Amino acid sequence: MNERPDRHSDGKSAPGAPFRPRALFLLATLLWAEAALLWVAAVWLVLELITATPTSLASALAILVLVLIAAAWVTAIAINSLRRRTWIRGAALTWQLVQIAVAVGSFQGLYARADLGWALLLPSLAVLALLFIPRVIAATTSAPSGGDALADQRE
Repeated sequence: MNERPDRHSDGKSAPGAPFRPRALFLLATLLWAEAALLWVAAVWLVLELITATPTSLASALAILVLVLIAAAWVTAIAINSLRRRTWIRGAALTWQLVQIAVAVGSFQGLYARADLGWALLLPSLAVLALLFIPRVIAATTSAPSGGDALADQRE
């Protein structure tokens, strides 16, 4: 009754249904949350650009473009994490390191915001931990262990 359609009663994946570990779903959820927040930041920057006069229009536009590129990139990582693409581990790792650098910057300086720093740091550390879980690595590896990927696709 509560059985998932991609699973048999013995807990194994049904034939043809890809098995996705919970850690991969959690990773994708965190990446989707980061992407959504970047899109919210982009909308906020556009509204600020329309309603307020920036000190430097060139700087405001440059920051907006960077946030739009980051939002598109993290969205692509989130989409492809559910597709189990191999390249998402390196891309997600790179993004998390950038986010950690921004978090560290948020803890210091004249306009330090520890709350913002923690909000950036904690999800980044969680994503980094999830990226190195063996099941996530196995789920995003291109070739099944001990087999030829092309031969497995032909069968």
